[in-house]
Amino acid sequence: MSERRRAYLDYNATAPLRPESRDAMVAALGATGNASSVHGEGRAARAKIEAARTDVARLAGGDARYVTFTGGGTEANNTVLTPEWSFNGKPVTLDVLLASAVEHVSVLAGGRFAAEAVKTIPVDGNGVVDLAALERMLADATAGGRRAMVSVMVANNETGVIQPVADVARIAHTAGALVHTDAIQAAGRISLDIGALGVDVLTLSAHKIGGPQGAGAIVRASDAWAFAPLTRGGGQEKRLRAGTENVAALAGFGAAAKAALADLGRVGDWTGWRDRLAEIATAGASKIGRSATIFGADAPRLPQTLCVAVPGLPSEILLIALDLAGVAVSSGSACSSGKVAQSHVLAAMRVSPELARCAIRLSLGWESGPADLDLFATAWGHVLDQVASGAVRAA
Repeated sequence: MSERRRAYLDYNATAPLRPESRDAMVAALGATGNASSVHGEGRAARAKIEAARTDVARLAGGDARYVTFTGGGTEANNTVLTPEWSFNGKPVTLDVLLASAVEHVSVLAGGRFAAEAVKTIPVDGNGVVDLAALERMLADATAGGRRAMVSVMVANNETGVIQPVADVARIAHTAGALVHTDAIQAAGRISLDIGALGVDVLTLSAHKIGGPQGAGAIVRASDAWAFAPLTRGGGQEKRLRAGTENVAALAGFGAAAKAALADLGRVGDWTGWRDRLAEIATAGASKIGRSATIFGADAPRLPQTLCVAVPGLPSEILLIALDLAGVAVSSGSACSSGKVAQSHVLAAMRVSPELARCAIRLSLGWESGPADLDLFATAWGHVLDQVASGAVRAA
């Protein structure tokens, strides 16, 4: 095997495409047929979609009958974050959306809720949702005659902190609220079971688990609750998402979901590697007289996500220096323009702006291995040597 020249440590942004997914997509692209057609070619396309639906459902611990495919995780979130639902066929209007302060921006934007109807649930210093605050907010909504939707992610995309979603669901359901969880970063990294989580609906994205970009899914716990479609004009996806299905992308999604489920046996490896990355980062910082901060260190975290900051070393400098040294990492938060942005997650955790702007995120995945740790150790040491020598300017 040839020596690897780069280490990719940015799986939480997007994972490399798995070979199983690529093969499934190529096979689908080579076939003809609209999945809504009744002829043989159409039925073959439909079979690919339904096989993918089954595999995605298994990844979420759910039932394939309640999986709705979308064009990505953001679309999935925007679709379910709506005041318009039905329960057993009867219309239900939700009045307020309560979302944790550390949600992905596609959730904090509120979907189809009016801006004034979106309220944020505070978190503690580790980024864990404040359950007492949630209870108070739900009590206020109920006292005002308002019905709530609660959205709390399974695990944070920046810090990897895992939320007590089952407790959130219990509290919310006691108040008559509908519960959504964004499981996009958790899928394939920890076991998911929509029933054990107790939520009404969860959302997924293909490219975080080694599938293609542009494919996502909504998984409902049952058919009792149904959301108003975001995309209308056709009968696809049981009239919950109109538009001709992207058979190739969904086939790739299904293959990635099946492989990601099998990958859960590597959690022990990922945890050890994540902790080793933390040791490397901390030891390197100590050598130049600084103390590294590991965000969310006192809370349960994803086994493959590390968010760390070294005071005085801005993330934009570290990202470029590490990239030049052969290691791809991310800042704590990157906006869609590709520029480093202030992290709302770290701000919600009451991290000082000075330290937050130094945060970088390292995330592992299906193709990661010990060689990535070695490359990071070499690159990190090289970058910090440059800081010590003044070749790289630190704040």
